[in-house]
Amino acid sequence: MDKADIKYRKCKITVIRREYYQDLADQYLADPTVGKCQLFKEGQEFIVDNENYFCMMNGKFCSEAWAAISHYVYSAINGGSIMRGWTNDEKMMITCCNDGVRPVIFKLERIDE
Repeated sequence: MDKADIKYRKCKITVIRREYYQDLADQYLADPTVGKCQLFKEGQEFIVDNENYFCMMNGKFCSEAWAAISHYVYSAINGGSIMRGWTNDEKMMITCCNDGVRPVIFKLERIDE
């Protein structure tokens, strides 16, 4: 198969919620007043394609969040089913970063053009 024959998709990442668990912050963080993640905002959207996937969208995305969700994004841009049988649309999923005290929740959507 020639590289020109490969059809890549896009993946839209939408920030749908930022959480903060004060009880966990009080118990475990050096600075329990840190609050919700300040890098992301609810409603913020990112479009990922084959060009910007490998450079973590040119450094515009939190490396910890990227490590948690990038394998789902990779599946989406390569046309895979993200969560067949788990969500009501196999081209979409809800996932989050791995910060247990102040997680950011994302909606991933495969875009077929």
